[in-house]
Amino acid sequence: MGDDQNLIKPRILAIESSCDDTSVCLLHDGKVHALVTASQIDHDQFGGVFPELASRLHAEKITLIIEKALRDANWKLSDVDAFAATAGPGLIGSLHIGVMAAKTLAFRYQKPYIPVHHLAAHIEAGRFVQPFQYPLLSLLVSGGHTMLIEMEKPFHYRLIGQTRDDAAGEAFDKVARMMGLPYPGGPHIDTLASQGKPHYTLPLPLDDDSFDFSFSGLKTSVQQRLQANERDKQPLDQADLAYAVQTTIIEALLRKTKRAFAQKPYKMLVLAGGVASNKGLRHTFQEWSKEANFPLVIPPSWACTDNGAMIALVAEALYSHGGAQPLSHKVDPNWSLTDVHFEV
Repeated sequence: MGDDQNLIKPRILAIESSCDDTSVCLLHDGKVHALVTASQIDHDQFGGVFPELASRLHAEKITLIIEKALRDANWKLSDVDAFAATAGPGLIGSLHIGVMAAKTLAFRYQKPYIPVHHLAAHIEAGRFVQPFQYPLLSLLVSGGHTMLIEMEKPFHYRLIGQTRDDAAGEAFDKVARMMGLPYPGGPHIDTLASQGKPHYTLPLPLDDDSFDFSFSGLKTSVQQRLQANERDKQPLDQADLAYAVQTTIIEALLRKTKRAFAQKPYKMLVLAGGVASNKGLRHTFQEWSKEANFPLVIPPSWACTDNGAMIALVAEALYSHGGAQPLSHKVDPNWSLTDVHFEV
């Protein structure tokens, strides 16, 4: 994918608005010419993303962000060959803002509209680092998803394991809120954990022979630890607790991924999703890949969190392979990754 020199190299304008980040990317021939992202901080008071507020803020920002991206790249809208947007999964109101903007521009300039699957884009963002080798295994970790995905060939995804309850990123955020840390909590846990030491012990969640994950019990364990310290009037070392939380989550992810990786001769592992920007997680998986001597691909940190560049990269690959859809194509907040199939 992407190696055929005869393929058309379109100029792509892509929009990502699946949750609370409004992001626009201008991409040509695999190169990012502009990437503008506005993160919504107004959700702090709710301790999580408030869907109606997210939709309104997307609507307020989308035009300004598109205009800034065009200025940054010195492009005109008439230069764009195709308009792309995240069509799912995600918050339905947020998705609609990005998709309607892309469809409107596609209609106005009579150019193709390319809907992109959000989770597929997270995985494919690894191609900003190096080309993929198949078959590969991907661990996708984000605020809403924790999955082990097998790819036998480009744009064919087979789910072999997933979380049964909370996702890893959701666990980070919930625990952080219990500890009184700001939202989003994951980066704060990561920073504190780097300053902590082994002190508190938390049980490893769902340590079985399956490829599935579970993190809801971790929240209960932390709550019990906080209550015990308060009851016994013992001071709580937040850095040490963050260290325990982070190492427990990473160990759970590592064990299941190792088990899956041992089942089949995969040619590489792709670590993807917003939680892949966690420094502790990246370091642990990098050490394992060195010891086991296999290629590990992790997108740069800016490409791990929700961003328009990953949407543009997928849209560029799909441009010549039937990825364009009629403007009647609908958003799907529950779009399954296993329903994505393109021959490239």
